Amino acid sequence: MSVTQPHVLLVEDEPAQREVLAYNLEAEGFLVTRAENGEDAILRVNEIMPDLVILDWMMPLLSGIEVCRQLKTREDTRQIPIIMLSARSEEVDRVRGLETGADDYVIKPYSVRELMARVRTQLRRTRPAAIGATLVYDNITLDPERHRVSRGDTELKLGPTEYRLLATLMERPGRVFSRDQLLDQVWGRDIYVDARTVDVHIARLRKVLTEQGDDPIRTVRGAGYALG
Repeated sequence: MSVTQPHVLLVEDEPAQREVLAYNLEAEGFLVTRAENGEDAILRVNEIMPDLVILDWMMPLLSGIEVCRQLKTREDTRQIPIIMLSARSEEVDRVRGLETGADDYVIKPYSVRELMARVRTQLRRTRPAAIGATLVYDNITLDPERHRVSRGDTELKLGPTEYRLLATLMERPGRVFSRDQLLDQVWGRDIYVDARTVDVHIARLRKVLTEQGDDPIRTVRGAGYALG
């Protein structure tokens, strides 16, 4: 019933540093995709749409600053948190990185433990259920630590797929998720499921939710589903 792992794209051209970071991220329970330069990073983003990007500034082919600029100007990727890694410690460089759109800026050499904390801070904003934070929407509460969902004072009995669907919608209330996006988030990219399966599970989720109140899920014709 667990929520899907947060997917981190790690962009670092130095192999040893890349592997150390990947090892620590995976030890924290994150799914990691590696990229060794800026052009590779853009290709990977288009393939996997990560939950967070750790991005080195100085790289061949395309700099981290340029990758950040491109991602933050695209409608489909601008909400992805980006943590910039750089040996540039001058204030002007830090300001430039943040003004380009980076959500955080970490100066090398850095503590891996501190970087992991910063990763969790960013994911708490965008994937709170995936790192154990309780979600609340109106009178619906989802507690990922205990795998419990309640509406008002009533505990709801959800199947594993309906639980993950609700968690995904509650992490971004108001956002419209297409069927393909929900398939990626809930079922995973490596599993083939017909898009119409989403409709079946949304209907099951609605049935349980509406037993204790109004239907909080909005169908956006031709686009997908949203909470609220």
